[in-house]
Amino acid sequence: MDSKLLELLVCPVTKGHLDWDKERQELLSRSARLAYPVRNGIPILLENEARPISDEELEALPPRSALV
Repeated sequence: MDSKLLELLVCPVTKGHLDWDKERQELLSRSARLAYPVRNGIPILLENEARPISDEELEALPPRSALV
């Protein structure tokens, strides 16, 4: 994910910061507890396409700077 693009994107639900999870190819909104898929390099920022992030998964996430 291009870092410049990541700076511009926000969660469509909370308008908050998104983290890039390179391993899973997802954009994570910690505040909305949603993971948005990235397909063929295109972020799919639709709430109905996102998967919920569980409490356990949220706690296991590395600090924000480690995901990029």
